[in-house]
Amino acid sequence: MPDLRRIAAAALLAVVACGAAAKEAVPEADDPALEVRMLRITSELRCLVCQNQTIADSHADLAVDLRRETRELLRQGKSDAEVVDYMTARYGDFVLYRPPLRATTVLLWFGPALLLIGGAGILLVVLRRRSRMAADAFDADDDDDAPENVLPRPSPPTDAARPA
Repeated sequence: MPDLRRIAAAALLAVVACGAAAKEAVPEADDPALEVRMLRITSELRCLVCQNQTIADSHADLAVDLRRETRELLRQGKSDAEVVDYMTARYGDFVLYRPPLRATTVLLWFGPALLLIGGAGILLVVLRRRSRMAADAFDADDDDDAPENVLPRPSPPTDAARPA
């Protein structure tokens, strides 16, 4: 039993020592204002690897490189718009979470609405055609009326079965 206590004490000491050595993550930029600008810009840019995360949120190697590159451009004195223009020129409109309305992005902006309207139109046409069809045009469900598929109905409780 004394060996178990020593092992437990050593494990507890190791956990406490690791917790004492832990530090808060230091931002990569020395200037907090620069870090805020970098996060604001990269939160508007799509990670090209993940595609459903921003560069600010992604842990992909490319996103880390793009954050580092954004910091470097900001240190060089580039404006936010110049950094976004640089990324757009390099990776195209796909890198933007809110791409501009252009001839190449029209389907991106209006495609979901067109699909929804088209689907609703097809559903409406099918339902109207089915409502005009005679009842004998549909196949009967013979299995539903078979005796083995019909559940017996419970009988109503009698006065003797009711609690007093």
